[in-house]
Amino acid sequence: MKSLVAIAATATVLAAPALADDHMAPMVEASDQSVANGVVSAERIVAPANGWMVVHRTDAEMAPGPVVGYAPIREGETTDVAAILTEAVEPGQMLMLMVHGEDGGMSTGVFEYTLGASEDGPVRMDGDLVMTVITAE
Repeated sequence: MKSLVAIAATATVLAAPALADDHMAPMVEASDQSVANGVVSAERIVAPANGWMVVHRTDAEMAPGPVVGYAPIREGETTDVAAILTEAVEPGQMLMLMVHGEDGGMSTGVFEYTLGASEDGPVRMDGDLVMTVITAE
């Protein structure tokens, strides 16, 4: 009986962090920042599965535009995610940092999304994109 209690206690302790991770809402946390070095960063991302932080151009209408950078992210919480920009971004321009999945493409670990495609497409929670918008400084 003593070993059964020990096993149950161990299982509870080991499961607790996983349950905490499972209950973290997907999100992107980032601030307005200088992109003069050709990099844009998110302080924290919570994702439901392995995937990508994708940097889209956007404007006051808040529609995702062309992709100008991306970086891999892992399931759960990832901190200090940096994406190298593939084209120049000027101060004052808006960028949408969005969580994309790793689903539907031909290769795992290769970012295959193009605007409007389903491969490695955007993640939605309750119909909403998992993203935040920043302004380049």
